[in-house]
Amino acid sequence: MREGEADLDLGTVRAFVAVTEERSFSEAAARLGISQQAVSKRIAKLESDLGLRLFSRTRAGADLTEDGRAFLPHARALTGLADQAREVLRGRRRALRVDVLDTRLAPVDLLRTFHRRHQDVDVEIVTSNGLRSARDAIERGSVDAAFCRMSGPLEELGGVPAFLEPAHLLVSRGHPLAGRTSVRTAELSGSVVWMPGNVPGSEWAEFYDLLGAAFGIRIDTSGPDFGWDHFVADVGAGRGMSLVGETMRLPWHPGTVRIPLVDPVPVYPSSLLFHRRHRHPALESLIRFVRDHRPPFDPERHWLPEPDRAAFC
Repeated sequence: MREGEADLDLGTVRAFVAVTEERSFSEAAARLGISQQAVSKRIAKLESDLGLRLFSRTRAGADLTEDGRAFLPHARALTGLADQAREVLRGRRRALRVDVLDTRLAPVDLLRTFHRRHQDVDVEIVTSNGLRSARDAIERGSVDAAFCRMSGPLEELGGVPAFLEPAHLLVSRGHPLAGRTSVRTAELSGSVVWMPGNVPGSEWAEFYDLLGAAFGIRIDTSGPDFGWDHFVADVGAGRGMSLVGETMRLPWHPGTVRIPLVDPVPVYPSSLLFHRRHRHPALESLIRFVRDHRPPFDPERHWLPEPDRAAFC
């Protein structure tokens, strides 16, 4: 910059972009939350600093001059960089927000291990109803990442495989299978498995529907679902048998038994989802951690639905 030339004021550049996009000084003022007179003063200052006329005023609004059109991409780049810098600084001040379906599930243990190894990263857990809300939350930026089973196109989202949760059978102590150390999954053919928490349209309900179709198991989703304590008590009272995750922290109940399923072991897949462009500064560390702890999928020992295999193979 030559001596005597003024530095560009970011407020005037932002006003220029707003007037260009709104094609109206009054609409630009409303967008920026300032008066129309203040917008006019900012544009006048910018034109004076640049020594150029940027707009031609018409009855229909404000049209860019040739110089204005030449300046526009640079103005957008300047305001964009300023916004990115502000978001990075905001991100450094706030916690890494991670969405999980339930704090009793395996991804929370993975997050706890991550936090123990990265104690400088403040982590905030958010619970939701799975992919249906997590996808929108990531796109809006209200959460930075989410653990859930991927289902359908991701569009702007990226994902890395995070966890494979072996399934256990949950039965009452009076059930015929209660004394077994393991149960072959094929032995459940023709049985009814009670899962009142399988919400229609959820990615976990889809998983168990696919499991049921593969092994001839009928999934009973009748409810109501009164929560984990009542669910475990009802199974213990003989309401029906169910399926739960191996590491799932269920409320203890003296009347229930958990039995591993084998030959093959059904495994529930969880992935870490995140936005491809808008990232918290600590998110890359979490992505690397998850990649380093990627679970092995053994097609000889495990069962996964066909749509999930590509990500874990």
